[in-house]
Amino acid sequence: MAFLDWALHPTELWAAFWYVMRHAPPDEKTNKLQVSGDMRRCYDFLEMTSRSFAAVIQELNPRLRDGICIFYLVLRGLDTVEDDMTIPGAKKRQILETFHEALYVKGWTFKESGPDEKDAMLLVEFDVVINEFLRLPEDYQEVIADITKRMGAGMAKYTRARVETLDDYNEYCHYVAGLVGHGLSRLFAESRLEDKTVGEKLELANSMGLFLQKTNITRDINEDVLDGRCFWPKAIWTKYAESEEELISKRGRERGIEALNEMCVNALEHIPDVMEYLNQIHEPSVFKFCAIPQAMAIATISLCYNNSNVLDGNVKIRKGEALKLISQSTTIDSVKRIFYRYLVQLEKKNDPSNPFYEQVHKIVDKAKKDIANTLPGGAPVDFSKEFALIALFFVSVCFFFYSYLAN
Repeated sequence: MAFLDWALHPTELWAAFWYVMRHAPPDEKTNKLQVSGDMRRCYDFLEMTSRSFAAVIQELNPRLRDGICIFYLVLRGLDTVEDDMTIPGAKKRQILETFHEALYVKGWTFKESGPDEKDAMLLVEFDVVINEFLRLPEDYQEVIADITKRMGAGMAKYTRARVETLDDYNEYCHYVAGLVGHGLSRLFAESRLEDKTVGEKLELANSMGLFLQKTNITRDINEDVLDGRCFWPKAIWTKYAESEEELISKRGRERGIEALNEMCVNALEHIPDVMEYLNQIHEPSVFKFCAIPQAMAIATISLCYNNSNVLDGNVKIRKGEALKLISQSTTIDSVKRIFYRYLVQLEKKNDPSNPFYEQVHKIVDKAKKDIANTLPGGAPVDFSKEFALIALFFVSVCFFFYSYLAN
């Protein structure tokens, strides 16, 4: 199956080849950064907690690289506390609400994570993160501490509150992802690599985070329900099911797909802000850092739409597809073409019998027109069918020669 996937998607195989050629193993990459001591250990943690983010962070301009590495690790530590279901509620809230204060306490660590927390070691050695945080410029420290404080307070709130209304949903996603967009935008501006207005247009930054978070929440419904939690807003899922468990059950499949499609529509509404935000980013490494997750998100939400497999388990885009998106997300025009491509795919899945057909058609049609109107040459040409035919011919020839040689 893996061979067939690569054969049917030759451009992904090419992207994977160049990715391997251009990206060194983790240890070699860290050596090239010329860091040592605690900062080297921080980059080790970056690799351990997120290989995908590690790659783009390590390619950032040196004026931002260490600061964003530390920002990521601080929020990963905070997120590890929030996700740990073994920590009693009152204690968890206290840790979340005061986590920002620990950033200024040398030697602070946390060793009470549950046995199943995969990122527990980061908290066990959190003192190394604190040491490097305190070496950052003061303006970077202020941004990181402020976002950590606000995020921790929001996370603490939702240890008791449920995501009931659409306003709750937007607020929760703001706390856990929109604020990340705020912090990153402020760091970009503080670095002087981007214009100061990037750090001021925080509604656009918030939408960047919400598009990513809503895509993940939509995709992860099966895993979350089985873990005893649900981040889909009650205002949506109660229209289709009596309980969260019924959402993912076989008996309620048709209604579950309708709920899934409404969640996808909610995420797709952020596309105009995403495009506007990316259009204001000019430094190449910062652009790639911002664009790659958004490209992954549009590919994922397109995959999820009207896809019953989402209710059965965690669906993901192909690894080769992800590597191709990484290689292509280099300029605003290339990202617009990526979005256009997946909007076309989504449009093809939009069945007129679907209750959300008109909403999806309206969102997709407007986004496609906006992209086509700003691209040199207009709307991109879809070569996917031609590539599929070439791939099929290639596979046929390979099997012919293999059979011939075997005889």
